[in-house]
Order: sequence, then structure tokens, then C-alpha cells
Amino acid sequence: MSGVEVSAPVRSYESVLRRLVDERFATRLAARDHTLWGRGAEEEAAKRLAWVDLAKTSRPLLPRIAAARDDLRHAGLEHVVLCGMGGSSLAPEVICATAGVELTVLDSSDPDMVRAAVGDRLESAVVVVASKSGGTVETDSQRRTFEQAYEDAGLLAKDHIVVVTDPSSPLDEYATAAGYRVFRADPQVGGRYSALTAFGLVPCGLAGVPLAGLLEQAAQVHDDYLADSVENLALRLGVLLGVAADNDVDKLVLVDHTGTGVGNWIEQLVAESTGKHGRGILPVVTTPDALGAVTPDCVVVAIGATDVPEAPSGYAAAVDLPLGAQMLLWEVATTVAGEIIDINPFDQPDVESAKKAARGFLGGDVELPAPDAVDGDIELFGTTATTVEEAVAELLGHVEGPLNYLALQVYLDRWTHADLAGLRAPLSERLGRPVTFGWGPRFLHSTGQYHKGGTPTGVFLQVTAAPDPDLAVPGRDFSFGDFIAAQAVGDGQVLTERGRPVLRLHLTDRAAGLERLRRVLA
Repeated sequence: MSGVEVSAPVRSYESVLRRLVDERFATRLAARDHTLWGRGAEEEAAKRLAWVDLAKTSRPLLPRIAAARDDLRHAGLEHVVLCGMGGSSLAPEVICATAGVELTVLDSSDPDMVRAAVGDRLESAVVVVASKSGGTVETDSQRRTFEQAYEDAGLLAKDHIVVVTDPSSPLDEYATAAGYRVFRADPQVGGRYSALTAFGLVPCGLAGVPLAGLLEQAAQVHDDYLADSVENLALRLGVLLGVAADNDVDKLVLVDHTGTGVGNWIEQLVAESTGKHGRGILPVVTTPDALGAVTPDCVVVAIGATDVPEAPSGYAAAVDLPLGAQMLLWEVATTVAGEIIDINPFDQPDVESAKKAARGFLGGDVELPAPDAVDGDIELFGTTATTVEEAVAELLGHVEGPLNYLALQVYLDRWTHADLAGLRAPLSERLGRPVTFGWGPRFLHSTGQYHKGGTPTGVFLQVTAAPDPDLAVPGRDFSFGDFIAAQAVGDGQVLTERGRPVLRLHLTDRAAGLERLRRVLA
């Protein structure tokens, strides 16, 4: 199985590849050598390397998942909803999309999304609540809402809710006491490397994905991708990414030909793994028909295509592999790139900063800011301008010189307003620079790490809206509307403190505000 072609313009690519082969990087990774990324990474790496063998070690899970699926379907429960964030949701979403199997992924604290998920086929739903730490606030809030809905409907939550978490987590203890089905994941695997653990397999298996084939796809390439050879495709891809970043080609344009969203999974893996200590690799997820600007600081990788795309930088690749093989490819390649740019690919030191800021707003320790200006149905934050047009022009004017990409962050219902992602490409063409698009708050668990800890070259446009209506979180003293507002403001505050330009546009009338926003940004 091949399916990977790589092109790099510099001689250092071959020398770095040869160095890693001579130093036995791949076989040491296979042996779970936690010293590969330097002394500062040893403690974290020592407890995060079990993913290398998941194609084999996850097989015993399959009969138990199949038995649970049969039991649930016998009870008439066939509609699978996944409550999870980041690594707990992105992999299942792409696995099910690739298999053509329905899965509803609730990875938001937007009141409309939560309300829609709870109101859709509640009586026939299997609700998978997935949280590695067992304390993810979004997931905890979603669980509480489903539990309340089942109680209100006169149904037992334990008949419908399945939990995936690490052993002995707070969620494990709660769910076990409540009598829920609990699948305990391997604690030696980090969230973004967990695609082939219980976090990826349980929701997909319950939804009807044939899991044995997925694991077999990874198993078929395992020995090749963990071999010390200049022909090792995972090693070659990782060296491409790392050497490019070392040569200031630090944007990764992922041209996704698959239509399954695999680029979104790769985005989290690469951004959260590499974006820290002021350096990293920024993924820009695109499709062939909405490419946007591809600049000389971009590596271009075509996903689901065999021809290596053109790239002004000369750094490019094509990856056309079955999903299980591709997941292992990117996991290995990401750790290789981490070694080259000298970061720990298993921690996420800047994710907590935004969470802490959000908690401050939720707890009342810090008041939400007043707008700097109001223009009709849109409140403006982080600007001296008085109109939306002026504020956007002012922000976009920062995208030049050392500030070389724009991140568009939309804290809205991504099901209802999916078309907003289409603003990315025209904005990129308008600026002549890469533009990323993220749905809040889910990007906080992926590219959010890079935004705050990676190369400090970003400019940020946040879009938030007043909930209409809001939705209470059962057993909490805040609503979903309160929570998502605190998440957006908290993240913006941290970005501002770190010197990143941030403009927030808050829509007090969602419909009118979106109509105007589309005109301004398109």
C-alpha cells in the first residue's frame, strides 16, 4: 500500500530524513521511546505513546461494541448522538462520514445546536458522552441536558446514555454509579491520537461502521510506517512538514478531495501537536473548488488525490490512502515534525488559558466587557471604528508583514449556518493570504492551541450572537448562552493579552446581523 507522494525543494530534506533513519526514530517510536523529543517532553511522552499499537490492541473492544449495538438496536435505539469535543468528536465524525453512516456530533455549547440535538428522535437515541478527562464542561453540560430531557419524557437515561472516558475519571465514577454502559479508554493515549481507541470506535461501532476493516487498514501499514527506511512514507511526510516549517514555510494547506471532513481531523492533530513555544505548523483546510490564496509560506497537501499539487514554496504532497492507514500516517508524521521543530507533540500548554478566562467570566469574577461601539444590530468589540465596515477594514489591514494569516471564528450553530464556512475562500483571495475558519467553541480544542502558543502571526475575527432563546444548563448557575459567550470573550482576552489583533462582532439580531456580515466579508 503506497498512496503518498512528496516533493521538497531543499537539500536539507534528504539530510534530515537520513538523520532520522540513522537515529532509528521510527523503530524507537514503535518501542515507545519517550526520549525522542528531548528532556522537556519525556514526562508527557512517557504516558502518551500507546497509540502506535492501537491497530492491534483495540481489537478486543470490537466484540463488546458489537454486543452493545445489538442490545440497543433490539431496544429500538438506532439514532446515535455523540457529545464530545476535540479528539473525542472529530475522529468519529470523519470515520462515519467515510463509511456513509449517520452520526449526529454535538460538539458545541450553542443553545440552538444543543436544543436541536436533544429534540431529534430522543426516544430512539443512543447518546454517547465522551470525555477523556471526565470534566469537559461542554460535554458535562450536554449530558445534563439529555438526562433532564429523558427524565421529563418519563424515560430512563441509563437505557440511552453510553459513556466513554478514561478509567477512574469523575465521569467514570458518576456513570458507573448511575448504571450507565461505560467504555474505558486507554489512558496512555492522548485525545488527538485517540481515533482508534474507544473514543473513535464506540460511537462509530454503535452507529454501524464495520470497525474491523478500519483497524485492518492501519495494521497493513503499521510495520512500514514504523520502519527505519528512507522509503517510509510517514517519515517522509513528517520530514516534509518539519523541514518546511524550519524554512519558514509554516502553513499547511490541506486540499480535501474526500468530502468526508478528514482535513478537520488532521487540522486538530497537527495544530494542537505542533503549535507551541512560538512556533508550529498552521493547517488551512480547503477544498479544490474553494482554495483561496496559496502563498510561498504554504506546504500544499492534496488529500484523496494521487497527483502532487503545485505549490509556490515547492513543498507539496499527495495522500490517497484508506482512512485507517491515513490516520496512522498523519500521527507518525506529526510526531516526526515535532522532533524536527523541537516541540513536544503530546502536550497543549495554552489550551487551559482560555478555559481559565472563560471560568472567570462564568463565575462572575470578571464582568463581560461593554461594546466599544454599536452599529445597528451589531456590537463591536476591540476596535476604535464606529461601523462594521470600518472595523472589518481596520482588522484586515493588520494582515500584512509579520501578521500573515486571518482566523475567522464563528460561535454559532454550525448545522443551520454551515454556509458561513464559504466565507473563508473569498476572504483569502481578497487578502492574498491564508485564512482559516473555525466553529466556536470546537476549535478551542484544536487550533486554539496554535492561535495562542504557535507562531505569533495571526489576526482574529470573532462572530458571536445573542441566543434566541437561551437554554439553561440543568444543575448549573449558567446557561448555554452564558457559557458560549464566556468562551468567546475568554479566548479573545487571552489572544489580546498575547498581542494578537482581535475584533469581535456580536449580532444582537442574528438574522439581520448575518445578512450584513455576509455582505461585508464576501
